[in-house]
Amino acid sequence: MHLSDGYTTLQKIAENDEYATYDLFFGPNHPGMHGNFGYVLDMVGPEIVKVRTNAGMLHRGFEKSMEKKAWAANLSLIPRVCVVDPDPNEVAYCQAVETLLGVEVPRRARYLRSITLEMSRLTSLLMGMGALGGSLGHYTPMYLMMLDRDWLLDLFEALTGARVYHIYNVPGGVRRDLPLGWLDSLLKLVDTLEERLLTWDRLLFENRVVHSRLSGLGYISAEDAVASGIVGPSLRATGVVADVRVDAPYAAYDEVEVKVACSGGGDALARAVQVRMDYHESLRIIRRLAAQIPDGPVRLNMGNLMKLRVPAGDAYSKVESSKGEFGYYVVSDGGLTPYRVAVRGPSLPAGMYLCHKHLPGMKIDDVAAWMMSFSVCPPDIDR
Repeated sequence: MHLSDGYTTLQKIAENDEYATYDLFFGPNHPGMHGNFGYVLDMVGPEIVKVRTNAGMLHRGFEKSMEKKAWAANLSLIPRVCVVDPDPNEVAYCQAVETLLGVEVPRRARYLRSITLEMSRLTSLLMGMGALGGSLGHYTPMYLMMLDRDWLLDLFEALTGARVYHIYNVPGGVRRDLPLGWLDSLLKLVDTLEERLLTWDRLLFENRVVHSRLSGLGYISAEDAVASGIVGPSLRATGVVADVRVDAPYAAYDEVEVKVACSGGGDALARAVQVRMDYHESLRIIRRLAAQIPDGPVRLNMGNLMKLRVPAGDAYSKVESSKGEFGYYVVSDGGLTPYRVAVRGPSLPAGMYLCHKHLPGMKIDDVAAWMMSFSVCPPDIDR
């Protein structure tokens, strides 16, 4: 027996005198699903009793595709590993290549990398906070936060010529210096975004409905978070002080203060509050970077990057994205293309592992909120 409303298909898989068990595909066509990903849920009434993951809806094969492309050509591919926060992929990959080349990026380029990384973090956190509100039925903050995100994308477009996939970082530095007046525009926007945090607090973080829906949802202890490989805001929300920008500084993060705040609590509400705290700190970091940015070149002269040969060897580079540690392991055999590339994304532990522990016992309307609280990004699972 199948019941279809045009969006979901229910298949009755068992029935007794009191209950019917349905098999529900909570997949890409569902407005609460993040990206082309799916969970197959066994349900008794509205309650989930079993979950099966259904990745593979993307079939992109990022890692294998990189082995067929020139070193620099991969920069047009890797931002798609996490669409909403693409720049950390660029920087992690470039840093691994630069380690193999044995080159040091100019100091101004390191500052520009840090500034654009924090901007990318802001765009992702805005989408995340807005989507979390949307998953609970609060669409007003979602629409307003998308407007704020669009202002940041305007600045990305002025700097790189692109709004979503910026391809700003290259081995040896960044593609170009700042346009005249660009940094002043960024600082004015930072002031505006900080003022609007009061609005977000009223609409979302101080909202009684949000608190009641998220309190206790998807609780994870600090010990379980570490054992499961949870990183980023979700790890800090359990009380663990961990941030790659501080623990293993890269770009210009060793020259500015980065305060690592932890909300504690371990549930979906704590993760939401942690994202808000991370957002506020990113605004402060941009101000510190802008105040200290030095003059000088923004990239090394490495000739035609499309003919770049990278010495044989292997290197691992990691950065702190809006969702946690993004790592790239790169192997070179001395040729014009990578021999191997492996990506360590932050979404797999929750999206593919913790779902089996957390979702059974939840109601169907909690699934989207649970996924958003962990910032699950399906492309970095199915890569």
